[in-house]
Amino acid sequence: MKKGLLIVNTGDGKGKTTAALGMVLRSWGRGFRICVIQFIKAETGQWGEIKAAKKLGIEWHATGDGFTWTSKDMDETTACALHGWEMAKEKIASNQYDLIVLDEFTYALQFGWLNTSEVLEWLRLNRPPSLHLVITGRSAPEALIEQADLVTDMQPIKHPFDQGILAQPGIEF
Repeated sequence: MKKGLLIVNTGDGKGKTTAALGMVLRSWGRGFRICVIQFIKAETGQWGEIKAAKKLGIEWHATGDGFTWTSKDMDETTACALHGWEMAKEKIASNQYDLIVLDEFTYALQFGWLNTSEVLEWLRLNRPPSLHLVITGRSAPEALIEQADLVTDMQPIKHPFDQGILAQPGIEF
């Protein structure tokens, strides 16, 4: 049976986006039509995954204005998230994709920029039955976890940052 899955990667540990990108790569290898929408990372960012996606021909959108904890204008940050959700709704409802990743989307729910119940109801009514939808980010709301088909909770055990080692190209970004 082919059923589109709602997949959530959450938790405080590293690897939520990385796991989603593993699915993107696997799906690309199977000829899936893929779209990735990032909700926090700035449109101007040129991280390794964005460079790779361009080379592979994977549709990729960064709709944020940077990390929320460094935002100097939360109204603009909120507006970026709302714009990202409008784009996501268009892509989801189009029925033109096999896999869509909403990266760092849980923050838009957690910070109250979007109403979780309304988002989940919209997904229930509008997500094509065969579309795999991956949502990443910390602190996934319980209602999202309940509606999901697959949930992974990434928990930190050890991280180089704890030893004073900063993020490194190709590993973290």
